[in-house]
Amino acid sequence: MKKDYFEELFNTIKDRQKNIKKNSYTRKLLKLGPKAIAQKIGEESSELVIDYLKGSKKRTIEEAVDLIYHIFVLLRSKKIELKDIEKEINKRKNVRRK
Repeated sequence: MKKDYFEELFNTIKDRQKNIKKNSYTRKLLKLGPKAIAQKIGEESSELVIDYLKGSKKRTIEEAVDLIYHIFVLLRSKKIELKDIEKEINKRKNVRRK
């Protein structure tokens, strides 16, 4: 059986949001709110682009994972579920772009 890492990560973020542990980075980021989350998305996006253009494959993978994590936090903060993203992807599968 193939493991769904994206679903596992998303569920971990949901669990951390509810978790009482005060030292959880995820919980802290969600409590800081939209501006802090948006700032992290910007930072991580920039880091990914820089490593894509000038860094190693390893660093590009690491920065991509950081960005995916922060995107998932952003989605969770808007109460968007992975199934919502999957529905949108499925809608776009057979759409021709100009």
